[in-house]
Amino acid sequence: MPRDGKAPLISVEQLADELGVSIRYVRRIVAERRISYVKVGHLIRFQRDEVQRWVEANRVDALTGRG
Repeated sequence: MPRDGKAPLISVEQLADELGVSIRYVRRIVAERRISYVKVGHLIRFQRDEVQRWVEANRVDALTGRG
């Protein structure tokens, strides 16, 4: 982590790799504004804590099989 305590921003390619999805999928969810991002000039970047919140918000829990 940098000295200022802020986590570095990650690229579309890094996010796709970390999530195990295609770059095209990441670009699609950006275009659909389904995930938060930061514009740095013409580049798109993501904050890891925002990505983690997005992942948790899209979590689907398994059924317990009871009932």
